[in-house]
Amino acid sequence: LEEISKGELYIDGKLVNDVVPKDRDIAMVFQNYALYPHMTVYDNMAFGLKLRKVPKQIIDERVKEAAAILGITDYLTRKPKALSGGQRQRVALGRAIVREPKVFLLDEPLSNLDAKLRAQMRTEISKLHARLATTFIYVTHDQIEAMTMGTRIVVMKDGFMQQVDTPQNLYDYPINLFVAGFIGTPQMNFFPATLTQENGKTYVEFVNNKILLPKTVQARIRNIEEYANTGKPITLGVRPEDLHEEESFIAASPDTVIKAFVEVVEKLGAETLIYCKLDFKEGEEVSTVIGDSSNMIAKIDSRSVISRGEITELAIDARHIHIFDGATEMSLLARDEGYEVTPENETSSAFVPLTPQEMQAIIEKNRVVTKEEKAAMRREARAAARKEKAEAKAAAAAQQEAQEEKAEEPKDEENK
Repeated sequence: LEEISKGELYIDGKLVNDVVPKDRDIAMVFQNYALYPHMTVYDNMAFGLKLRKVPKQIIDERVKEAAAILGITDYLTRKPKALSGGQRQRVALGRAIVREPKVFLLDEPLSNLDAKLRAQMRTEISKLHARLATTFIYVTHDQIEAMTMGTRIVVMKDGFMQQVDTPQNLYDYPINLFVAGFIGTPQMNFFPATLTQENGKTYVEFVNNKILLPKTVQARIRNIEEYANTGKPITLGVRPEDLHEEESFIAASPDTVIKAFVEVVEKLGAETLIYCKLDFKEGEEVSTVIGDSSNMIAKIDSRSVISRGEITELAIDARHIHIFDGATEMSLLARDEGYEVTPENETSSAFVPLTPQEMQAIIEKNRVVTKEEKAAMRREARAAARKEKAEAKAAAAAQQEAQEEKAEEPKDEENK
C-alpha cells in the first residue's frame, strides 16, 4: 500500500510500480481474520469476487473448490461467530484462494491459534502452497514456522534485511550474530573469546576454557592473522545440539572438552536440556546470574543421568562452531562446499547486511522527532538561552566593575 520510493517491483514478470495496489493481483490474509460477522462463510469467501462482478457460476465453483481444499465445506452456511479460531483462519485463507491471485501475502496468520492448531495449519498451508504453485510471502516472528514452511527466508532486524537464504543455509551458515541467535531452538550459546595459534594449530580461548579448532574450520577463518595472538575480540557460537556428554564422543574429542556446572535439568522426553555455568571454581559455591556470558545450554540424550548441582564434562563438536567479529558481529567463517546453492538463493546468497553500527546511524538519521521530544528540545533551548543571557550579564557587570576600579586608581594617587 506504500508508494515505492526506490527500486522496482515485478509480479509475474510485470512491473507494477505504477499500478494501484488493488490492481496488482495480490490477496492478503490478516492476523485477525477480518471476516464480516453478518455474512455466512460462503458470502465472506465470495464477497471480493462479487465486487469484481465475476459471474455467479464461476464464483460458486471457486468458493466450493476452495472450501473442499480447506475442509470447510460443511461450514459454508454458518456465520463466523459459530466457528473456532482454526476454522475462521481457513475461511480467511479461502477468501484469498478464490481470488486466484499472483501473490499471497500472509501476515502472521497463525499467531492467534493454540500450539496444536498452529502445527496443523502449518502443514495445511504448506500443502496449499504446493498445490497452488503460487508465490506466498509469509510474515512471522516464529522461526519454526519460517524454517518448516519457507523455501527462501528473509531474516530482518529493525527493518533491515540481515540474510536471504534457504532454511538449511540459515542454520548452517548464519551471516552474523543476529541470524545465528534467531535461527535454532534453543538458541545458540555465545561467549566472548580470542584466537591463539601455537605450532600451526589454532585455538579458541573463552571463559576459562581452550579448545582446538579442526583444520577445516581453521582454513575457513577470514583474515585469521588479524585475530590470532592479537587479543582482538571475537564471539564464539556453539549450538546446544553440538555439545555432547557421551563418553565415546569425549574420548574421541579430548581437545574440545570443557567442564560445566549443571544448574538446571529439563527432561523433555525425547531430549534433555541442561543449563550450565562455565565460570566456576570447584569446591566453591556457584552464584547464579541471569544473562551471565558464561551461562550455557546443552541439548543431550534423554537417557542421560546428569543431575542438578554436579560438575560434568561436555565435548564440543568443533566442526560446527561459529566465529563472529567482536565489533561488527559478522561471521568470520567462509562458506565451504556444504553451502547449498539453489534457484531460490542463487542471486541473494552474495547479500551482505549492514553492521549494527551502520544500522544505528541510519536509524538516527531518519528518526522522526515526536511532539514530546520537540517540546523538550524547546525547553532545553530556552533554558540554555536564559543561562547564556545570565552569564553574559554577569560578565558585563564584572567588566564594568573592573573599569570603575581602574578609573579610581589615579584619584587615589592624587590623594596620597
